[in-house]
Amino acid sequence: MLNIDSDQISIAIDLDQGARLASVQWRDMQFVVPFRGQDLTWGWFAMAPFAGRIKNGVVRDLKGNECQLPTNFDPPHALNGLAVLSSWEDLGGGRQFLELPSPYESATVTQSYEILDNAIRWSLEYEANGCELPVTLGFHPWFAREIGKGDSAELSFKANKMFKRSNDQIPTGELIPPSTPPWDDTFIEILGTPEIIWPGAAKLTVESYTPYWHIYDQDEDGICIEPVTAPPDSQNLKIQGESYIECLITFSEDF
Repeated sequence: MLNIDSDQISIAIDLDQGARLASVQWRDMQFVVPFRGQDLTWGWFAMAPFAGRIKNGVVRDLKGNECQLPTNFDPPHALNGLAVLSSWEDLGGGRQFLELPSPYESATVTQSYEILDNAIRWSLEYEANGCELPVTLGFHPWFAREIGKGDSAELSFKANKMFKRSNDQIPTGELIPPSTPPWDDTFIEILGTPEIIWPGAAKLTVESYTPYWHIYDQDEDGICIEPVTAPPDSQNLKIQGESYIECLITFSEDF
């Protein structure tokens, strides 16, 4: 476990659990959902080399050869990448490095957490190094609904369009008007800046240049605002993901 502290923000990085943030404290408030017995339901973690679900866990290289991804989290589909359970190497200065496992061997990911006065800049970069499989990157922060002060979290998020999901939770590629929450959905053309408010205590905003955002707010303990470089199952949707993503998570008072 690595700890990085500043005047207002303290973070703890669990290198052996996907280099995820196991703790994020701003002032005396804790913003991370802690470990709850399942690998994908706690902390703030990076999704690489794919984000969200991959239909039947199958990806294809540039020659059309099929490769099978692990499907243990959400069978028959692959879910949320290979990096989340990997042990990462500490590079110092808030940076971590990972050589990805099969079938993405030779590809690497570098992550960085930079603490600013009242914000965390989080970045993720993928290097193919000859790997010809598709890539999508993303962030999956579990924001705690209760932070020790104020009222329970309230999500503020608006967008013009969302991806329609099939019965197996995979995007069909069709864009539709957003439904009413709760959501486990991917959106484009967002309006304003996504934020979570804990009335009487704090406000948190999430900024990223990416056009794609996944929102999950069906959990009683946490809310997930997930910037991603492409929607789930992007290869089958013929959408190319990017090899770099960053976001800025900013804290402020709400009184």
